[in-house]
Formats: sequence, structure tokens, C-alpha cells
Amino acid sequence: MTERRALYAFVIATLIVGLSASLFTEPEIAGWYAGLAKPGFNPPNWIFAPVWTTLYVLMAFAAWRVWRVAGLRSAPLVLYLVQLVLNFAWSLIFFRAHRIELALIDIVLLWVAILATTIAFFRRDALAGALMLPYLAWVGFAAVLNYEIARLN
Repeated sequence: MTERRALYAFVIATLIVGLSASLFTEPEIAGWYAGLAKPGFNPPNWIFAPVWTTLYVLMAFAAWRVWRVAGLRSAPLVLYLVQLVLNFAWSLIFFRAHRIELALIDIVLLWVAILATTIAFFRRDALAGALMLPYLAWVGFAAVLNYEIARLN
């Protein structure tokens, strides 16, 4: 029962980060963001919510698996927290502050933090590391998208 509650806690906490970030994102989609020049490979707006929700659940499950073998105050979970903070900060910087270039710096740091987290997770639990790979790939894509939006605007 304790492990199940911990899993729920990881999922809820991770989804709260995403939900909180969406409070900065959602109001800007139809106005400021719609007015930006975007590259041809920019996905439609509707794709972001289901992709991010899926990624947050995968991340939470991965973190829970690492917690089971390494504990809450372990280096891999500190890295997990760092990347969550950078993840949240990106939405604040990009959508709320409209600082596209500063958001690009944040997303590069985020990608590095996710890479470090993924490696640390792999060292503790192979499945946990594998569950982080879609997130690493998506943020890599998002970084390229951020770069192109910065370049075009």
C-alpha cells in the first residue's frame, strides 16, 4: 500500500508541475504565441497537452521506480527535481515573460538536466531510464523549435 501511495504522490506532484506551467501557457496561445512566426515543423497546438500529460506520467513512474531502490534523497531524485524546476521555468520564461532567447537557454539547461537524470535513472533501474527517453527526445525537439522561433522573431 505504501508503494502505491508513493506512486500516486509522484504522479500527482509531477502533473501539478505541468498544470501549474499551463497556467502561464494557456492564456498566451491564442494571442501572443499565435502572432509569432513559426517554422513549418511546428506541431498543431492541440498536440502539446496530450504529449506533455503522457510524458509527465512516464516521468513520474520512472521517478517512483528509482525512489523504490534509491530513496527520496538520492542523487537521481535531486536531478529529477532540478529538471522539474527547469521545466516549469521554461513556461514562465517563454509564455509569461515572452523572453524567447532566455527560454532557449533554459531549455538547453533542461535538456542537459534530463540527460543527467536519465543516465542516473538507468544506473538505478533500466526501465526507469528507458521511460525518460521520450521526454529527452521531446525536449530536444522543443529546443530546436524554440531556437527556430527565436530566429524567426
